[in-house]
Amino acid sequence: MIYFDNAATGGRKPDCVVRAVRACIEGVCGNPGRSGHALALALAEEVQRCRRLLCRFLGGESAERVILTAGCTQALNMAIFGLLRPPRPPKIKPHVVSTALEHNAALRPLLFLAREGYIRLTVVQGEGGRVTPRHIAEAANEDTVAAVFTLASNVTGEAIDPAAVRALLPPRVLTVCDGAQACGHLPVDMKGAGIDALAVAGHKGMHGIQGSGALLLSERVSLYPLLYGGTGVESAAEDMPAFYPERLEAGTLSCPAAASLAEGALYLLPRRERIASRLLALTERLCGGLRRIGGIAVYSRPNPCGIVSFRCETLSSELFAGRLSEEYGICVRGGLHCAPRLHAALGTAREGLVRASLSEFNTEGEADAFLRAVRAVAEER
Repeated sequence: MIYFDNAATGGRKPDCVVRAVRACIEGVCGNPGRSGHALALALAEEVQRCRRLLCRFLGGESAERVILTAGCTQALNMAIFGLLRPPRPPKIKPHVVSTALEHNAALRPLLFLAREGYIRLTVVQGEGGRVTPRHIAEAANEDTVAAVFTLASNVTGEAIDPAAVRALLPPRVLTVCDGAQACGHLPVDMKGAGIDALAVAGHKGMHGIQGSGALLLSERVSLYPLLYGGTGVESAAEDMPAFYPERLEAGTLSCPAAASLAEGALYLLPRRERIASRLLALTERLCGGLRRIGGIAVYSRPNPCGIVSFRCETLSSELFAGRLSEEYGICVRGGLHCAPRLHAALGTAREGLVRASLSEFNTEGEADAFLRAVRAVAEER
């Protein structure tokens, strides 16, 4: 089997991640932050270690503002609803800018808030499926309170530079960034780029397990809680704690998820540049090879996120992906990839695109086998 579906979830984990998760579940498992015995305290330290490593790896302001989540979708919902949905709809609706590149994890919460009267929303279309920092900045006005945008498209791998967006926006405007495809692949420095809220998927480029993720916040951000429940502190209080991370972390945290994220960040720290260079070379190999196949249109440029999307003139994306799986044992994804407005901008909303997404564990031989399989399917009449 050739696994080229890493943008959906990382197919192979580093050995250090596997060992860390196994250590959390093979022995006696305790509940961090809920008890005072030695095991609970040790697991609480493991959770804090995860916060510190994520803060270091992603350039966060403080470990206390690293909120652990069940994934990037939860992190984005925490940020968007926590920032833009007060207890009652405001009399004057704040304005929010977003883009056509967005995944439904960001787009659907924003559209809901616009429908319910909490915000006015502008979705920037860009040009030819690409959105620049200037496109975002030009959509802002005197009522704009936030810009919500992805750091890398999950469809094409196209990136948006958050530092350039920050430089063009008024200082009062908060930036909320979807890092699902970027974190672990692109260099992300929250403080340096002026990012106010960064949503992280643990199970993709960060090498964590499914069910892991994080939301990193700058000191400028104050959020209403999305979840209410036990925190292990201030148990007599009727409201959630006022301090972070407990303000946003209701319920039991997943120690295996936290351990996997910590080890994933530790694994990536000395390897990030080498991995990015390798993925850039592999995607260049795929893009070049696909362009030499008749009837194939390529929608990606070489990129360090490992994403290459294409369309076949004679077969829908889902049928094409099914043929690669059934006949050649190659795992890719066909369809709209939960980013409908980008497909509308690209003109691929009807048939979708086939997405091949690689990790550093993929090889040149696998890339060449993939190209041979695509040629065989595309040329069959």
